[in-house]
Amino acid sequence: MKMIQRLLLLAVVACCLPWAVQGQEEDPVLFTVEDKPVHESEFVYIYSKTNGKNATFSRKSLEEYLDLYVKFKLKVQKAKEMQLDTIPQLKQELEGYRRQLADSYLIDKEVTEKLIREAYEHAQQDVDISHILFSVPENASDEEEKAVYEKALAAKKRLEEGADFAALAKELSDDKSAERNEGHIGFVTALFPNGFYQLEKAAYEAKVGTLTGPLRTDAGYHLLMVHSRRPARGELEAAHILLRTEEGEDDAKVKARIDSIYQALKGGADFEQLARELSEDGRSAGKGGKIGFFGINTYASDFENAAFGLEEDGDFSEPVKTRAGWHIIQRISRRDIQPYNIEKGRLENEIKKDNRFEQAKAAMVERIKKDAGLKEYPEVLESFKQSLTDTFLTFRWRVPEEKPEDLLFEFGADYPVTLGDFYDFLDRSSRKRIRMGRNKDLAEAADELYLDFLNETAMRYEEKQLEKKYPDFRALMREYEEGILLFEATKMLVWDKASQDTVGLEKFYEIAKGQYRWGPRAETSIYRVSTDLRDQMDEVRAFLSTHSPQEVMEKYNTGEVPLVRHEMKKLEKNLYPEFKNMEWEEGALSQSEENPRARTFRIIKIEKILEPTYKTMEEARGYIVADYQDYLEDKWVEGLREEYEVEINDKVFESLIKE
Repeated sequence: MKMIQRLLLLAVVACCLPWAVQGQEEDPVLFTVEDKPVHESEFVYIYSKTNGKNATFSRKSLEEYLDLYVKFKLKVQKAKEMQLDTIPQLKQELEGYRRQLADSYLIDKEVTEKLIREAYEHAQQDVDISHILFSVPENASDEEEKAVYEKALAAKKRLEEGADFAALAKELSDDKSAERNEGHIGFVTALFPNGFYQLEKAAYEAKVGTLTGPLRTDAGYHLLMVHSRRPARGELEAAHILLRTEEGEDDAKVKARIDSIYQALKGGADFEQLARELSEDGRSAGKGGKIGFFGINTYASDFENAAFGLEEDGDFSEPVKTRAGWHIIQRISRRDIQPYNIEKGRLENEIKKDNRFEQAKAAMVERIKKDAGLKEYPEVLESFKQSLTDTFLTFRWRVPEEKPEDLLFEFGADYPVTLGDFYDFLDRSSRKRIRMGRNKDLAEAADELYLDFLNETAMRYEEKQLEKKYPDFRALMREYEEGILLFEATKMLVWDKASQDTVGLEKFYEIAKGQYRWGPRAETSIYRVSTDLRDQMDEVRAFLSTHSPQEVMEKYNTGEVPLVRHEMKKLEKNLYPEFKNMEWEEGALSQSEENPRARTFRIIKIEKILEPTYKTMEEARGYIVADYQDYLEDKWVEGLREEYEVEINDKVFESLIKE
């Protein structure tokens, strides 16, 4: 229960974050508690987030929320005075929250958000490109890769000296389609296929008409030419009627047939019906010609241009010729690029499956190393590698009891990392280390593990800097800390006291017991009658209404299996809907409510109307404890207002009022 309460409290606090932290001159103090300032920006963001569409900034709503937030800060002040922030368990809990937040925050802030925003910007345009590919074999040696790169450079030089791009693409490109399209891919849009991120970036960033490259992708090196860009076409949902033209067939006859279909459509014929009857596309004819949604560069350019040229849903094209034959295309619907907040989720899913994500993470790590002034001590690593034996890549290897303190590398002047820290990492990475024994020698394995450790440590170092670099993260952590402190103080001074202070609870009950009254109640019999008596139900109900439970049991439960079950209960009138449809008097029966699974009818009989009375302390305990908690909290806040000085800047408050 404690953990659930704490998580709920922290969730409420977290939903009010982060706010933009501005300079002190631009962000005046709204109020202080014991000289601890709360700035306007903090209050405005929390007020807006909590109230959502109801954040009217009216005087009344601002006054109400300011009162709530002052109470919150008073309680936090008390918690700090109680030195709850020094309790090791709470400090450890806060650090746990911080680790969880920091792990995802840095990646989201530095990598994910930037890639999503970039991809969305790219998706706003289609780009018309040509390329020449110089493929690099998988697992190519450095020498092989260098040779391919130099080949690409030589081709680039020829182009710069005036060689024709199309002719050179046919001559040199390893893209098999170049023989047909002379390197001209046509219009494409983001996201490019996995492994082609660098080509995508260049396609959207290079000047139109300029030669770019060589660019490295998973396929090899590319020389890129950007011909033009246009607003993105998005996606089109369409149907078509296809008449195929086979080699050697008289195209004029096919054209005459498609023209007659076109005239029929113009005369009002049903497109879907004609597609089913006449289309020679076996995959779509049975679906009325529907081919679903498609984007650019999916079909032949003539087909695509005709389809996207249709202006209204339901419009159909004139006959269009492609290599497959003659088409008539009907537009069903069009789907443009959606606003960022809608596209964001889809783009994020695609990006995280694309190796651009790992590339961006790697680039971020390299940026961290550079900004932090990474200094490595390679002689320490080399000495470590020289000390390794064959057991290093087996389960028999053990970390030495006395770990060396030699400095392995350091970030800045205050983040040293020792060889002993590396040993700890190697112990944690035993699974990978042992797997390396299959295909790596000692030196290769040590170098790779060192790089993993260096990159991991760079991330840990950067996470330590989050509060310095990101005001919103600093604010988030402050609110988590205050939330934990508030929970602990409230637990000690309100919740625990309310449930454990027996004497105080009894006194509170005596003062307030007038609040805890039973509503109209009755002593009732609840009968569950077997559906075997369905045909006798009128007779059963008549007997129930005029006889005691004992007499009912004696009459109907004469066999091995009882046909009627009974229990007595005191029921409140307002809590049971059955009472709405029956007289509130002794002997009254509810309707017969069938439970098919239990194979019974449920019938309630009022045996006796009970006099109004107070609930006993045990009967109302849950309500009394909750009300006593509220009472204690109100008294606590009253005491805090007397104990701590609160100053509100009326001028700043008045400036917030909008109506």
